Amino acid sequence: MAKLYFHYSTMNAGKSTILLQASYNYRERGMETYLLTAGVDTRAGAGTIGSRIGISAEADVFGPDDDLSAIIARRLEAGPVACVFLDEAQFLSETQVWQLARAVDDLKVPVMCYGLRVDFMGRLFPGSAALLALADEMREVRTICHCGKKATMVARMGPDGRAMTDGAQVQIGGNETYVSLCRRHWREAVGDTPAIEPEGAGPA
Repeated sequence: MAKLYFHYSTMNAGKSTILLQASYNYRERGMETYLLTAGVDTRAGAGTIGSRIGISAEADVFGPDDDLSAIIARRLEAGPVACVFLDEAQFLSETQVWQLARAVDDLKVPVMCYGLRVDFMGRLFPGSAALLALADEMREVRTICHCGKKATMVARMGPDGRAMTDGAQVQIGGNETYVSLCRRHWREAVGDTPAIEPEGAGPA
């Protein structure tokens, strides 16, 4: 049965690597896949899904006004597709997530989305919020903070090397711009001071 999947994480967790490996596994068994990525992210080149470990694949791009259900339907008219893989899912609109859900339900094709859950201010991206609501299955791709704990937040670093606390939600960047942190160290980075320690509490 076809399902809508959401694989989410912070920056630099290897989402694109996992996507490319999963697509390769299908193709190795003689099954075609269809790759999509956000047109706004051109770090690996326009129409390319690239991984930090050096592997990449060509993909069709989507923009904010594209009807993804119609795009997938046109691709299926050209031949069967075992699975649709979509990178940078945080850039989807809520409407586009519904379009993906309709593609799954009506066209009977599984769709695997990979993207960030929250932005540098700890807020859900609109596309991620819609996927958390609508996806049939959700899977966390884990990475770690410098302290060794699971990273759940991402900090955007400014030119002065300090974490930024405001700005546009979307700013394309990689290791030079973003750092994945656990919640405690993200709070520390953005200047969220700890609550007053209860009387009698000792050091953690």
